[in-house]
Amino acid sequence: MTFGDNPDNPFRNFRFPSRNLNGGARPKIGALPLTVIILTVLAVILVSLSGFYADFLWFRSVDYSQVWTTLLTTRISLFLIFGLLTSSIVTANIYIAYKRRPIYVPVTLEADNLERYRAQLEPLRKVVLVGVAVALFYFSGMSGTRLWESWLLFRNASEFGVVDPQFGRDVSFFAFELPFYQSIVGWAISTLILATLASLAVHYVYGGIRPQVRQDRTTVAARVQLSVLLGFIVAIKAGAYYLDRFALATSDEGIITGLTYTDVNALLPAKSILTGIAALCSLLFFANIIRRSWVLPAAGVALLGISSFLIAGVYPGLIQQFQVKPSESSKEAPYIQRNIEGTRAAYGLDKVEVKDYSAIVDTSAGQLADDAATISNIRLMDPNVLSATFRQLQQLKPYYTFNESLDIDRYTIDGVTRDMVVAVREINIDGNPNRNWINDHLVYTHGFGFVGSYGNIQDIDGKPVFTVGGIPPKGELGEFQPRIYFGENNPEYSIIGGTTDGEAVEFDYPDDASANGQKNYTYTGKGGVPMGSIFSRLLFAIKYQEQRI
Repeated sequence: MTFGDNPDNPFRNFRFPSRNLNGGARPKIGALPLTVIILTVLAVILVSLSGFYADFLWFRSVDYSQVWTTLLTTRISLFLIFGLLTSSIVTANIYIAYKRRPIYVPVTLEADNLERYRAQLEPLRKVVLVGVAVALFYFSGMSGTRLWESWLLFRNASEFGVVDPQFGRDVSFFAFELPFYQSIVGWAISTLILATLASLAVHYVYGGIRPQVRQDRTTVAARVQLSVLLGFIVAIKAGAYYLDRFALATSDEGIITGLTYTDVNALLPAKSILTGIAALCSLLFFANIIRRSWVLPAAGVALLGISSFLIAGVYPGLIQQFQVKPSESSKEAPYIQRNIEGTRAAYGLDKVEVKDYSAIVDTSAGQLADDAATISNIRLMDPNVLSATFRQLQQLKPYYTFNESLDIDRYTIDGVTRDMVVAVREINIDGNPNRNWINDHLVYTHGFGFVGSYGNIQDIDGKPVFTVGGIPPKGELGEFQPRIYFGENNPEYSIIGGTTDGEAVEFDYPDDASANGQKNYTYTGKGGVPMGSIFSRLLFAIKYQEQRI
């Protein structure tokens, strides 16, 4: 009779997980897979570095190298911090779950199936753990780099000197600090959820969680670890509810940006209540460390979910529907006034000195003529709606365009300062009927022409009266450089300054008098990133994934 068949053996119904005691041969990674892995890692590093250095060259070309250095060091720091923290937390919990696995598990059909998985996993356990750690480090680090702006704002925060009327905090808290706090809370919850799922999987595979048995479905080690992790998740969720209270001050979901009647009288109390419920729920999870039942923590989570739906969802909706809407103007008036005062403070209008004066309603003969200069300068042309007219009258070719909103400027013409609506004729690659890589990046590289119309004059048809326009531009503003290499509608990149057999290749503007119907040009400015060296070409070829560069 074997040991397992002995009726006096108290462990005859348990199976001992394999421990690989003989240190059996571990599978080796072949030369080809190893080479592929190394080349893949090097390719990822090369592509990342090419992007970084290309950005540096651009920042240097506009004398802002220090900005690039600040961004780079910040992103690297955040990459390392978030990558290491996330990887360490998750892998540490995987290691703890593995080390605290049970010595033996009850013999069941499911346990037999898991035993086969364990046997296959055991030789690769360390490789899998390292792979998980590296993957978590990379992806979490890359995610952390996105917080560079909120971190720099948080780090360099300074007070505005204006106090929020609801919370009594300087409004700089909402602009600089709150977004970073919310990002940290979101990261912490996500990381702990990953750690919980990983620990849950390890405990299940190695017998720490046994849903197939009636009693002791979780070992003490599994219950303690999962209770601690879930307790921290819910505790941090309580912090998220607390921060949500402040986030209402910048919410734009209501009729105004900021707190409304429903926010103050329903959502704020709801968030405070949910903060308390979440804190209590976390204590139930921590108490489960010494208990042997998941009933109370499960009840706490159910209470939190139901409360969130009713208190933070249904109740504010009822308040809005039955208290606010019947008398919305009176209910929202104090909060609209807060919004107005905040806007005035933001633009410095609260410092404007208001003085009353006695209006003169009697006019004298000739007074209107005396004000003719002022009246004649009243603007008739709206730069926000005039773009379509400019396109119709001055675009001239489909590969040109004007911005949706034009600009206002003043020029002296014949000794008189005139109000004008102005725009530049920029290149529009999408409108070119002959698109290919050469045309997009080597030929159609710049816009051409400055267009301006009087802001206070229109012709008999209501059209603007242009003081400068056409191709080449002609008008009353004299000579100027008409080429637009740096605009608001530029292509992703343009390679300029090159020639073919000494001939210019950049399309300058259409010209019917020329043999090929166009004038060409070669860029002579100093702006941009030099592309003369092989290294620069290789760098940007990698960055833009384009071998023709």
